[in-house]
Amino acid sequence: MNTILFGPLMTNALVATALWKLYQAGESTVQAVRGVDLTIQSGEMVAVMGPSGCGKTTLLNIISGIDEPSSGAVNVKGQPLYGISDDARTDLRAEHYGFIFQDFNLLPVLSAVENVELPLLLLGRSPGEARREATAALERVGLGDRSEHRPAELSGGQQQRVAIARAIVHEPSIILCDEPTGNLDTATSEEVMSLISSMNQNLNTTFLIVTHDPDIAARCRRSITMNDGVITADQQAIETEEE
Repeated sequence: MNTILFGPLMTNALVATALWKLYQAGESTVQAVRGVDLTIQSGEMVAVMGPSGCGKTTLLNIISGIDEPSSGAVNVKGQPLYGISDDARTDLRAEHYGFIFQDFNLLPVLSAVENVELPLLLLGRSPGEARREATAALERVGLGDRSEHRPAELSGGQQQRVAIARAIVHEPSIILCDEPTGNLDTATSEEVMSLISSMNQNLNTTFLIVTHDPDIAARCRRSITMNDGVITADQQAIETEEE
């Protein structure tokens, strides 16, 4: 029988409804995202693929709260991301989102553990609690012995592991990834994706990964393809088991 690779999912981490994003380019109107509906359930690991200019980065920017849609709605754990004050949106993003970027985006003057504890401090955790949880997150990604190193003292793969620890430390509803292995060699990319896959499977962490790499998409349990601002395919990985 055909069996979905992941178990029953109880809640939605994110729901986007009828998203449109229009840009003016001279006298022309560019429809970067056109009527996109998307639901990400808790515990899913989803890849968004498509050619350059297809709208996947614009969609990620809207979902992340960076770029407001021309119309439509985004809800994170049932809470609206738009139609609220800037401060409320900032608070919602800080609580429910984790981010992993292609360029790591670590602060160079801070140690690994100081970079990781930042989201907790912004959420109002005490310095002692933030440090304990940040240290535990670094140990989870295999960098417990590098906590006092600054980014320049770490390899690219290690820096991305620090970024992953920073993304997961506050246990967000969903982690948004923008080409998370884009600056890594093949072997290091495999290590990073294995870590992400392990967290998805063992910790039920939800990931939405924008990528151009079909090998990364193949590691995900669901793959979405975009073209010309619309979703053209939405497939879940299945396996066949003999009864």
